[in-house]
Amino acid sequence: MRLARLLTTDGPVSGRYDDGVVYAEDGSYEVGVDGRLLPPCEPTALYCVGRNYAETVEQMEYERPEEPDFFIKPPASLLAHEQPIPYPEFTDELTYAGELAAVIDERCRNVEPEDVSEIVRGYTIMNDVDALDQQGRTARKAFDGSGPLGPWLETDLDPRAVDMYTDVAGERRQEANTELMLFGPYEVVSYLSKRFTFEPGDVVAFGSPANPGLLEAGDTVEITYEGIGTLRNTVVDERD
Repeated sequence: MRLARLLTTDGPVSGRYDDGVVYAEDGSYEVGVDGRLLPPCEPTALYCVGRNYAETVEQMEYERPEEPDFFIKPPASLLAHEQPIPYPEFTDELTYAGELAAVIDERCRNVEPEDVSEIVRGYTIMNDVDALDQQGRTARKAFDGSGPLGPWLETDLDPRAVDMYTDVAGERRQEANTELMLFGPYEVVSYLSKRFTFEPGDVVAFGSPANPGLLEAGDTVEITYEGIGTLRNTVVDERD
């Protein structure tokens, strides 16, 4: 089942998504007519894992991590499906990275890998936008618009062998399968839960396959994970 959030003139509504319609408790809403999609959850934080594909580690000449290598994006980084990605004035090297993300369903801590599926609400897609020429991960990754997320949650998905691809301006840039992760989704969520107390709606993103790359103003980024759908956003230059 797909779950979505929609911004209407009367405020946000949530419900089951099916073929362009959100079925909420008080009725049905057509996306694009009655409102626009919002990020599918309201996290207190986005926990993001880097260097989680061997090919990416080799390509970027990183050291292979011995345990999940993570950083955090704030809620201010969120963007919804089809919302423009701002190209900030403080960078000349904006990059994309297409990632699978889990959304936590309940307050929890110290979750064992075999129990992770019980505390995950569903899976969605994140674009880990990065201002590559900035100093330090927080400056690079934790700014407004650096976390496009959506378009909805898929509640019925095994995240361990999902095909994905990323297209930028109509060109295929990434293609992989989540089985190539160094640390699997259940392992990553468990690892982070031993360091942080998760709250409902929190996001855990599992890292990008090879070929993250530069964006130009006007580029449309389409990230697809089979069984979920496609997250689409277009870059808008704020440097003028």
